[in-house]
Amino acid sequence: MERVEIIQLAYLGASVLFIMGLKGLTRPKTAVRGNQLGALGMLVAIAATLADQGVLDYKVIAGGIALGTVIGFLLATRVQMTKMPELVAMFNGLGGGASALVAAAEFYRQSGNPELAVEFTTATVASVLIGGVTLTGSLVAFGKLNGSLRDFRLPKHHIYNILVGLVVLGLAIWFCTAPETTWTFWTIAGVSLFFGIMLTVPIGGGDMPVVIALLNSMSGLAAAATGFVVGNTVLIIAGSLVGASGLILTAIMCKAMDRKLFDVLFGEFAPSGGGPDADEIYAGKIKSTSGDELAMVMESCRSVMFIPGYGMAVAQAQHAVRDLSNLLESRGVDVTFGIHPVAGRMPGHMNVLLAEADIDYDKLLDLDQSNAAIQQTDVAIVIGANDVVNPMAREPVGPISGMPIIDVDKATTVVVVKRSLSPGYAKIPNPLFAADNTLMFFGDAKKAMTEVTAAIKDL
Repeated sequence: MERVEIIQLAYLGASVLFIMGLKGLTRPKTAVRGNQLGALGMLVAIAATLADQGVLDYKVIAGGIALGTVIGFLLATRVQMTKMPELVAMFNGLGGGASALVAAAEFYRQSGNPELAVEFTTATVASVLIGGVTLTGSLVAFGKLNGSLRDFRLPKHHIYNILVGLVVLGLAIWFCTAPETTWTFWTIAGVSLFFGIMLTVPIGGGDMPVVIALLNSMSGLAAAATGFVVGNTVLIIAGSLVGASGLILTAIMCKAMDRKLFDVLFGEFAPSGGGPDADEIYAGKIKSTSGDELAMVMESCRSVMFIPGYGMAVAQAQHAVRDLSNLLESRGVDVTFGIHPVAGRMPGHMNVLLAEADIDYDKLLDLDQSNAAIQQTDVAIVIGANDVVNPMAREPVGPISGMPIIDVDKATTVVVVKRSLSPGYAKIPNPLFAADNTLMFFGDAKKAMTEVTAAIKDL
């Protein structure tokens, strides 16, 4: 078997490992093995690529591996699970940036060639454009998620974004037809970095699950385009897998929010006028509760459903929730967890936090399963969630009209653990807080769950 055939066979094996890894990641019980298979596939792909390119001096490569290993180890061991959305955003950005740099370096190497193929120029500009937008867009998303950046929106911001998008698209077409105009390539690189900022900076935190999924997809598409630039088969396959899975996840997130992707990127998520204000909904109807009172409520209940939200992540209350759920189960209570697809700041955010607290994955119910069980639930405990349980989504007109929600108001008793009556990302009041069957437990979620657990033990 010739050397070229061996390398192509290694690429094929790496691609199979990537696919098996993705399949393993679809289930919690096989996720660790799936991750290992994906890592093994990447190792095989890197080794085959180095052999294919005939690299003789590994000093720089070894230095990069050592530095990356140290950084990766520190991040993996020190970053808290509540900060995982920021880390994922950073990974997306670095992936897109790396693809753009490789494509730019290859173009620089071949820029003296007067007869660049259209396929090469198209793939190069696609990699730089998508990778540049992914890099700066992910950095902005990182800043928003960790609270260092605030939403910023110019008047008619979406019009500016569309104009910038048209400009960069026009430059890309021009470059593909006239690759000798190298200034257009570097202009595209600069404008794409600016476009990533403009595209992401006005998007609110509530839309971050969609944005994270989209940026993940874009990092994969940038890698696939770079694969065409350097003629690497396994990079094309791996990038296509990431790009396709990211697009599917983006579609799932948009459906879960009843939002169109265009509205997320160019629209505005703000309350429509004419609706009732908070004073009108809440005045004289809010019923506060305490840990002792909730302990008495749950003493005789048979089923409890926890509905976690971003407030649980901020308070790092997942372990306190686990302790309470274990205590309830030890007393014969059926405990489940209702998970809304966009609860938190990235896809699967609540699942990750609950898994970190060693909560059995089989107890986690998706949106449809939660709504099927909620009417037979004695107590629904909402922890830091807001718009994903807001009954105003059932109204024919409104900013979240039509958005699928968990129908917690249909439970016998609803307990909402929240610091205040502040609205969610849709900036609208929540009638659930004033419902006849709702009790408000104001305060830090971790402290509240600990207080309830102690009160139940004292009964």
